[in-house]
Amino acid sequence: MPRYAQLVMGPAGSGKSTYCSTMLQHSEGLNRSVQVVNLDPAAEHFDYPVMADIRELIQVDDVMEDASLRFGPNGGLVFCMEYFANNFDWLEESLGHVEDDYILFDCPGQIELYTHLPVMRQLVEQLQQWEFRVCGVFLVDSQFMVESFKFISGVMAALSAMVSLEIPQVNIMTKMDLLSPKAKKEIEKYLDPDMYTMMEDNSDTIRSKKFKKLTQAICGLIDDYSMVRFLPFDRSDEEGINIVLQHIDFSIQYGEDLEFKEPKETEEEPSNVNYDEFFQGQVDS
Repeated sequence: MPRYAQLVMGPAGSGKSTYCSTMLQHSEGLNRSVQVVNLDPAAEHFDYPVMADIRELIQVDDVMEDASLRFGPNGGLVFCMEYFANNFDWLEESLGHVEDDYILFDCPGQIELYTHLPVMRQLVEQLQQWEFRVCGVFLVDSQFMVESFKFISGVMAALSAMVSLEIPQVNIMTKMDLLSPKAKKEIEKYLDPDMYTMMEDNSDTIRSKKFKKLTQAICGLIDDYSMVRFLPFDRSDEEGINIVLQHIDFSIQYGEDLEFKEPKETEEEPSNVNYDEFFQGQVDS
């Protein structure tokens, strides 16, 4: 039977560890067995138990202190991840082989790992060889996405990871609980954006004709092919967390091969969720 994995990715400070902790608690409430693996060799602390911790294999501080290597923080992290890629047997031994495993991989925040370095692609291919169905979960901070050009930057980062890894990907705006009611209302348009309208609204601020033409091409690519959309993630809202989990489960076909245990109430398909009503409820509250 298959196993299941989420690669929790995103820039530093986007809330990856908080997402893993929240999703772990939510899954426990659903009586689902979910484990977390820390893949950030520079992590300092997290408030959830881990199934495996890459720092048992290698740590950034040790690499930076090595006089023969002389790496800084970024170079040290890349070295650690390349070392990890050459020692996947450590991860295989740590994971074991339990049917129906559902594992969250808390990944580092350096964006180059998901754009042009092969490490995360190698990890995905290895997990697939171990019969994992893998979904990428790309997080961006909602507080960063309240301006159009910052939003486009976040979209491009998510799209780069999607193209590089070639796996199903769910994009999430985190820290919605930290936004004011006014900001929540304003950011609603970014969840399923009309890129052309967004471009027209900001056309007056672009002075360079070449930059304007490039931005129009990017917006057209994203809009025409419906390549990127975001789900809101409020750690205090159980219904919203469940919507996110449903999307991820659907993308990796979680539950299709599980043995029937007991009848459950029919849950609404993720594609039928009315986000306008859901989001309006968040604003009103």
